[in-house]
Amino acid sequence: MHDTSLNAPASWRLGIGTTGGQVLLGMIVGLALGLAARSTGAPWLTETLATIGAIFVQLLKAIVPPLVFTAIVASIANLRAVADAARLAWKTLLWFAITAAIAVAIGLLLGTLIAPGKHAAVAASLAAAPASQGGWTDFLKGIVPANFLGLTATTSIGDHGPTTTLGINVLQLLVISVAIGLAAVKSGEAGAPFLAFVQSALVIVRKILWWIIRLTPVGTAGLIGTAVARYGWTALAGLGWFAFAVYLGLALVLFAVYPALLRLNGIPIRRFFAAAWPAIQLGFVTRSSIGTLPVTEEVTIERLGVPRAYASFAVPLGATTKMDGCAAIYPAIAALFVAQFYGVALGPTDYLLIALVSVLGSAATAGVTGATVMLTLTLSTLGLPLEGAGLLLAIDPILDMGRTAVNVAGQILVPLIVSTREQLSEGAEPVVAPGAPVLARGH
Repeated sequence: MHDTSLNAPASWRLGIGTTGGQVLLGMIVGLALGLAARSTGAPWLTETLATIGAIFVQLLKAIVPPLVFTAIVASIANLRAVADAARLAWKTLLWFAITAAIAVAIGLLLGTLIAPGKHAAVAASLAAAPASQGGWTDFLKGIVPANFLGLTATTSIGDHGPTTTLGINVLQLLVISVAIGLAAVKSGEAGAPFLAFVQSALVIVRKILWWIIRLTPVGTAGLIGTAVARYGWTALAGLGWFAFAVYLGLALVLFAVYPALLRLNGIPIRRFFAAAWPAIQLGFVTRSSIGTLPVTEEVTIERLGVPRAYASFAVPLGATTKMDGCAAIYPAIAALFVAQFYGVALGPTDYLLIALVSVLGSAATAGVTGATVMLTLTLSTLGLPLEGAGLLLAIDPILDMGRTAVNVAGQILVPLIVSTREQLSEGAEPVVAPGAPVLARGH
């Protein structure tokens, strides 16, 4: 249920003494330090910025598993009070598909009109098939839990030997959490102590989350500084038209399509962006929907009034399958870029295939979805050379910032629309006042 006890005077408004002002200051400091590192060539400064940013993202990702598990199990118990939960799930997926279809249509239109592949000044020698590729069976592989915690492990061999990295498959964790929540509810009185424990654990996890959020200004400085110092900005000269097309598409979706959908559903546009901006901003600097998930979920619940019982399921689902930036706009424009670069003519059927892959592909590759994975899935479906994806890797981090920001905005938008249309807010205003906090300081 929606808990209003967290609404305290803390604010994200743009005053230097507030969290929002501190994040903005962090971005300015990071920009200055990144420019200094780039101009002086000081490796220690670049490494320091990278370390600060990496630690912050690591902290956010570390809180994701307990937050998702406790929130979903608690929401399963609370969903008994929400009528027609299955209908809510289907309407959520329907709105995921609707917004993805609109986004991919914009991507196809811009890719056709701007024709970035015909204006590219990159060497064909840069073409190389990426290591990670998408496939239509990845959904079945991704949704079935490989272990109880949804853990994944990736081993890479570098100059200093093999390195193994552990990760969390959020889609698998979501499936596990739903199963355990349903089992606890069906167990009756025997499951009641467990559900009470989970409710208490959720309060504790959210307390830790707020401590991490307080580090956002420092993390932002590190992430922005690293982006300025390291990313392939010089490659923009050769791929400038492609980058322009992608960011124009992202801007149209974020500032034209989403506001139109908000207005159609009677949701105040200005208040939506005032409430959602902290998560959108964090998505931009972290380049990770999963890393931003804790803030995305709290923004959706605390600032936008979406009931926790519904949002705790819809937002994690969106973080793995709802990606208008990475899975709709980008693969559409990138696929047209590759076809134009290699001189391959595409017909109406090919355009329909791109739209189909973008709408259904993010679900097919759920749990492993990323821009490169979606692009390879699109290219392989069209029969285009996978090596074309390698032409775009130099500027991918620059594009990824904008893509992730749009992803996060969509992950907030859809639960809000469904909640508003289904009148789930229990009489609360659909969007809270702009000055309301993401989390209360003392909670």
